[in-house]
Amino acid sequence: MMKQYLQVTKPGIIFGNLISVIGGFLLASKGSLDVPLFVVTMLGVSLVVASGCVFNNYIDRDIDCIMERTKNRVLVKGLIAPSVTLWYASLLGVAGVALLYWAANPVAALLAVLGFIVYVGVYSLYMKRHSVYGTLVGSLSGAAPPVIGYCAVTGSFDSGALILLAIFSLWQMPHSYAIAIYRFKDYQAANIPVLPVVKGIPAAKNHITLYILAFMVPTLMLFLGGYAGYKYLVVAAAVSVWWLGMALMGYKKPVDDSLWARRLFLFSIVTITCLSVMMSVDVQTEATPVLVSMVP
Repeated sequence: MMKQYLQVTKPGIIFGNLISVIGGFLLASKGSLDVPLFVVTMLGVSLVVASGCVFNNYIDRDIDCIMERTKNRVLVKGLIAPSVTLWYASLLGVAGVALLYWAANPVAALLAVLGFIVYVGVYSLYMKRHSVYGTLVGSLSGAAPPVIGYCAVTGSFDSGALILLAIFSLWQMPHSYAIAIYRFKDYQAANIPVLPVVKGIPAAKNHITLYILAFMVPTLMLFLGGYAGYKYLVVAAAVSVWWLGMALMGYKKPVDDSLWARRLFLFSIVTITCLSVMMSVDVQTEATPVLVSMVP
């Protein structure tokens, strides 16, 4: 039974989010790690993300049974009662927000609440099924974890937090569109209005390219703003350009769109993991903007 309760929280998504939380937390720490704060932040974010995932499983149980990649989820197979799932999700969310509020700071807790509301209340309950812009709205909640990690240290939402929000929300878009192309038939069968289904795969490819170009701007700003160093810049530039090159390969003829999208999706994970790692290890202890330092 414990296995089902763990599965319904989507451990893979929690783990992926924690990598970004570490990046944001260590970036703000500037080489001085507060271990107790780090532990409670990781736990608090994990609980809130888990809560959102459980609520999402509850809301989507009617369409999960249609889609190939979700047809074996716990609620689809009836392994946990829906009413029990609601209590479980609520308990996880309240515990996570309370932990962030009391052990970190109110700003981190507020960001967790806002991210949760956007993901569950706006995206899962309405936008996902009714609007082609659902992915855009969902990207904001997906960018919340690293910002929470950052603000858990700083206690305020500053320019560094804004840059992180831009990086991770813009990254979400080509990442999500690649999934939608790769799983096109699933989304079509479930009548989910993602961009590739509504506007077509060629239009989705154009959006992917433009969003990757947009994503490259805030990744550069993290260096120019004096938050991360030259090693971060080299790695960020390398993975971003490579990711863009992979996106442009989608325009070649002939191309297997499903295979291309799957590769693009997998490399998107490599990209954001590399950025998270480098912003963790190559931080600037004194955040002096590079552009300012170049002025005589």
